[in-house]
Formats: sequence, structure tokens, C-alpha cells
Amino acid sequence: MTPRPHFFGYGSLVNRSTHDFVEAFPAKARGWRRIWCLTGHRNHAFLSVVRDAATTIEGLMAHVPGGDWAALDAREAGYARVRACDDIDHAVADPVEVAIYSVMPGHWPMKERMPILLSYLDVVLQGFLREFGEAGAQRFFETTDGWEVGIVNDRAAPLYPRHRQLSAKEQSFVDGAIAVRGLRIETP
Repeated sequence: MTPRPHFFGYGSLVNRSTHDFVEAFPAKARGWRRIWCLTGHRNHAFLSVVRDAATTIEGLMAHVPGGDWAALDAREAGYARVRACDDIDHAVADPVEVAIYSVMPGHWPMKERMPILLSYLDVVLQGFLREFGEAGAQRFFETTDGWEVGIVNDRAAPLYPRHRQLSAKEQSFVDGAIAVRGLRIETP
């Protein structure tokens, strides 16, 4: 049987409202850690992953119908699609081929100042809250590096193209999680 193609999403792809991949379910990636990446491909920090044998991250694994990667590759421009079959713990019984999108560290042309967009972080955390609850969203913070770049509050005029409106409870969680960690938030 030919393995069915899947991706493992660990950031905004965890938020099901940002994509049309219907056959999706929670999974874990062993040996990967998230990092806020600074690169010439974006005007703000964005999530990537790096190898880290000591870390396991949660995310969403989804089937790519017909192996048609074109739309997802376009969405993930600036990333490399990396084979990760042996790293993903999932509940699919059939053979699968799994890819994870990552910017290789040597390909990070640094810009001088690139904070995290709060509208982007909101989307990511909304996905984690809905898939894994508050404990899972807390684990997101614990398994992600690079917070020192700071956060810019663009909620009033979101710059992230897939921004979503948070419920009052979701927004309270995000704001509280940022505050308890002493993360820097600035106005645009």
C-alpha cells in the first residue's frame, strides 16, 4: 500500500480555521522544538522548528488529498518541506508519509528588528487551546524558544493575514500567559 501524504503543523496550522484540510487530528513530533525565526522572508518573527532530541511538541497532523502539496507549499513559502515520518506519533493505522515545514537555521538571514505579531500568536494559541486545552497551550510556550524578540500588539489592526477573532476567554488566556512570563509587548 502506498503511504498517504500528511503534514505535521505545529503553529498556525494547528488552528483548523486557517486551512481546509478536513482529515486532521492531534499528533506529536519527537525530536523537534519550536523557535521564533527571524528571516528575510517575512517582516515579523515566525515559527519554525529545529531538531532537539530532548523535546516533543504537539501539533496537528493532516492528510494532503491527492498528494497535492502546491497550495500548502505556497502558504509555507520560505520553509523547506522536511520528511519526518519516523518522528511523528499518531493514531493512523495505514502507512503514512509525513512532512514538517522548517527553515533550516543556516538560511536565517537576520533582520535588525522583527517582533512576533500578537495577531499571529493569537491564531496559534487559539488553535492550541481548541485542540489541547489550556495545559496544551502552556506546553506550547514551554517548547518554544526565541521569545526575546518581543511581541508587537497589532490586534486593533492585524498584520497577520490569517488573523482570527479570539473569544474573551481565549484573549484572557493569551494575555495572562504573556504577562506571567514577563514577555515584552509593544505598540506598533
